[in-house]
Amino acid sequence: MIHADVLVLGGGPAGATAALNLAPMRRVVLVERQTQSPGRIGEALPPAARRLLIDMGLIDEFIAQCHVPCYGNRSIWGRIAPAETEFLRDPDGHGWHLDRARFDAWLRHTAVARGAMLLMPARLLSIKRGADSWQVRVATPGGEQIVLAAFAIDAGGRAAPLARQIGAWRRASGRLVCGWLHGSACSMGRGSRLTAVEAVENGWWYTAPVPDDRRVLAFLTDADLPAARIAHNTACLVDSTVTAPEIRAILMESEFVPISGGFTAAHSSVLEPCGAAGWLAAGDASISFDPLSAQGLLHALFSGLAAAEVAHFCLAGDDNAVPRYTRLMNSIHQAYQRRLDFYYASETRWPSAPFWQRRRGLH
Repeated sequence: MIHADVLVLGGGPAGATAALNLAPMRRVVLVERQTQSPGRIGEALPPAARRLLIDMGLIDEFIAQCHVPCYGNRSIWGRIAPAETEFLRDPDGHGWHLDRARFDAWLRHTAVARGAMLLMPARLLSIKRGADSWQVRVATPGGEQIVLAAFAIDAGGRAAPLARQIGAWRRASGRLVCGWLHGSACSMGRGSRLTAVEAVENGWWYTAPVPDDRRVLAFLTDADLPAARIAHNTACLVDSTVTAPEIRAILMESEFVPISGGFTAAHSSVLEPCGAAGWLAAGDASISFDPLSAQGLLHALFSGLAAAEVAHFCLAGDDNAVPRYTRLMNSIHQAYQRRLDFYYASETRWPSAPFWQRRRGLH
């Protein structure tokens, strides 16, 4: 039996961030189901993440990993001609295109180096809430383990395994899905240091470079539209970029060669509630973001740090810490939804297309 102050379920960016910030002060057990991070669409950190990494004492180690700098965004959205937003004028400097597997492993390693116990791979068997502690049974390669903890942080992604077992529910918005490809590509030419998005009649395309001379390509649409067949059939993704000339030109100039791909849900959702006495949710478990917002990974770091502070305050006797956190998450979700609605509404070239009508509340 393992005794801990805080149990963190999920070893992705949110959970590992919570663990590494709590570990110097509290006994922390971090539980992660998989030994290797699953394939990701291809995520970037915006310039604002630099401040969080500095606050957590991570910036020097992060820069040493040599992730690919992201100098801005290139979009064909609401107009035919491309528009660019440069980060060079941002006071925080450039952002980064990440090697997610390496980034996630580094955060977990840092949590362990700071004193957290990592159980990985560990399959969740049961969760019980006692009078003053959580009891969690997990299966590990070394046998079954029982963890007792006074506070729990659910960082288990959209599945939110702890929160759902105690009655929390997800409020989903939309039916957005994503088909994606990772592949090799040269690092020169059009779009070499930019994130590119291009709207089309039935959804939108995304491409960006990632470390080690690779690139990601993604197509997003609604699950019930005929175009979802494109997202499901990743073998035809590259050919389907014929409707997105900017994205297609980037793929051709970078000599993109697909290697692997996948399909995933990409709609917005929010957990209600995202915390109560003795627990809270962080990262995608609290709020999952439409990839168009480019906010998911930043939120994982921010909410992981905030969750660590709240857990520490709760253990010190602050009964108002979790209510403050839930109000903060609610305000983040409301601001996000306003910005997302505004950006989708700025694309008006296909007024009769169901994908765009839905985002204007017309269908």
